[in-house]
Amino acid sequence: MGKVHERIDGRLREFVEAQHVFFVATAPSGADGHVNVSPKGIGGTFTVVDEHTVAYLDFTASGAETIAHLRENGRITLMFCAFSGPPNVVRLHGRGRIVTIYDDEFADWAPRFGELRGARAVIVVDVHRVSDSCGYGIPFMDYAGERDLLPPHMERKGDDGRVDYRRKKNAVSLDGLPAFDYDPA
Repeated sequence: MGKVHERIDGRLREFVEAQHVFFVATAPSGADGHVNVSPKGIGGTFTVVDEHTVAYLDFTASGAETIAHLRENGRITLMFCAFSGPPNVVRLHGRGRIVTIYDDEFADWAPRFGELRGARAVIVVDVHRVSDSCGYGIPFMDYAGERDLLPPHMERKGDDGRVDYRRKKNAVSLDGLPAFDYDPA
């Protein structure tokens, strides 16, 4: 059954790197507010940096809850499920930080990812708890391929269109917290 691990290495690293989709969970502080769970799955946009650090590319999209929650409290959990092969669920609990496309540090992170069209940030997670569990309740599912919709869609908007989109849809969270409000005026 469930086990806590010292680090992301060996079979755990191989497992998380092989998954086509993972889920990101965050929440605002306090008793009120919306818990957010976001699916992620664009190929080439997740990396294990070292035994206690992972990162993924965050795209301009319909919301910015993860960014808002990380700005407020930094709490984040990533979950990976085996949809093929032996059953397994891996959770990476940690503190996340945002490296926006406007940060000098973004240029150092960008080469780690295969797809950059539409990127707004890199989410870097300092992992403090690594666990896996049986995954016996997860169904088998077949991977049919990438959708290749979001990056081309955001690329067609152009730089100005992406900025306008983020100003309209990404500046604040569902709960009114500051989210992606980094675009220059």
